[in-house]
Amino acid sequence: MIDAAAAQLAQEFDYIIVGAGSAGCLLANRLSANPAHRVLLLEAGGRDNWHWINIPVGYLYCIGNPRSDWCYTTQPDPGINNRILGYPRGRVLGGSSAINGMIYMRGQAADYDGWAALGNPGWGWNDVLPVFKRVENHHAGESEFHGASGTWRVERQRLSWKILDAFRGAAQQAGIPPIEDFNRGDNEGCAYFEVNQRRGVRWTSAKAFLHPVIRRPNLTVLTGAQAERIVFDGRKADGVRYMHDGQKKLARAKAEIILSSGSIGSAQLLQVSGVGPGALLQSLGIPVVQHVPGVGQNLQDHLQLRLIYKVQGAKTLNTMTASLWGRSLMGLQYAIQKRGPLTMAPSQLGAFARSGPEQTRANLEYHVQPLSLEKFGDSLHAFPAMTASVCNLRPTSRGHVTITSPDAADAPAILCNYLQTPEDLRVAADSIRLTRRIMSQEALAPYRPQEYRPGTQLESQADLEKAAGDIGTTIFHPVGTCKMGIDDLAVVDPQLRVRGIQGLRVIDASIMPTITSGNTNSPAIMIAEKGADYILGVA
Repeated sequence: MIDAAAAQLAQEFDYIIVGAGSAGCLLANRLSANPAHRVLLLEAGGRDNWHWINIPVGYLYCIGNPRSDWCYTTQPDPGINNRILGYPRGRVLGGSSAINGMIYMRGQAADYDGWAALGNPGWGWNDVLPVFKRVENHHAGESEFHGASGTWRVERQRLSWKILDAFRGAAQQAGIPPIEDFNRGDNEGCAYFEVNQRRGVRWTSAKAFLHPVIRRPNLTVLTGAQAERIVFDGRKADGVRYMHDGQKKLARAKAEIILSSGSIGSAQLLQVSGVGPGALLQSLGIPVVQHVPGVGQNLQDHLQLRLIYKVQGAKTLNTMTASLWGRSLMGLQYAIQKRGPLTMAPSQLGAFARSGPEQTRANLEYHVQPLSLEKFGDSLHAFPAMTASVCNLRPTSRGHVTITSPDAADAPAILCNYLQTPEDLRVAADSIRLTRRIMSQEALAPYRPQEYRPGTQLESQADLEKAAGDIGTTIFHPVGTCKMGIDDLAVVDPQLRVRGIQGLRVIDASIMPTITSGNTNSPAIMIAEKGADYILGVA
């Protein structure tokens, strides 16, 4: 506990930001731009000076490593046949932008118009598009849909693969047309992903927003600082208790406290601080500051079904990495040119499609890779192969994040509840059928693809639903646990203020009422930019 003497020694700031991830780094930049604002940024992880963070393929070493990852695991999930999944979340300056797939994706215009329709004015597509453009530094320059004056760098990938070009041709033959740009509001089509890189090096939110301003005298950045609890004066957020250098410390906020710890961390910190479902908090002996039943509820994620195909006569990463010579050549190419397979995002080619004629817009996303492995962290297969991962963009199943003790150092229980609705099961089966249709097209015929996972013997609806549970895994897009809105489960209002509490906001991907139709990192950065506008009164 913090005693009275220690409390008197507490440092005082105007703003305290908890979490230096995708959102927190941007917020630190914007809130400290005024030299009159004293800003504290707390990050439980360490600095981002590890070389594997810079090398794009380094995600293989960053994910599952406590140096850069919280290393969460899920609860046994009935929807995926009671399997337990690793659930990576960034634990380093830059957060998940330091370990993710680097794919630049906004989602669809209808996603944001849907948020506005749920009672969130100011969050429609026409509202958020200028915000996306403001933070962006797009390789093609300023245009109707892109910005070039920001610092969030977006580039084309620096390599291509013939087997992926063939998939793109097969997708077109199956009715999924080529597309030039996924980020104009309607992403239906097939193209190579654009990525958050700068000349072959990963570009994180820390590089884009924090490091350029980290020496501002009014900005204090603490790494290795584990937030333990929000301190309240009645129902006003007054400060943050945290552990740093082995000591319990207290920082007070004159203006606001902002939680930017993501869909796991922000919900957890609210709950251990007494803001959340009252019955849960009471069962753990936590005094209830404010009963907000939606804290930790509404967890949404994109479940990817990883269909693997053996191929012939194609260069794939499986074969390139099979020899010491091949691996050495890739390393040399990267060291000299910053090109080649070491610049790879985990997925290079994307496609957005409809699972069936009843869909009014694309509801599937493909991440197509010239490689295969049994599961993340395993070695690549010894045979040449490709993977066509497909996910349901708008799942109707909902999970939750629930603390298991009053101690913020104890990981919460994470249950995704994948495939819990008939609609999600139907879309999963239909997506396997669509993938098979693409792979059977003439454009891929020269490579003689053979389905390795889940296996062509599985054909019935029941078989495909079970197969989805067997091969499905997270694509690392958790959102929604502190949802924005006006209904009973809403945690924050449309200006991201926590219901019933003064001086406290949540600004990260957890505020999404519904998940965006695509990768979620850049939407989290847009949310931070818009949240900063609300805090500063310029929105």
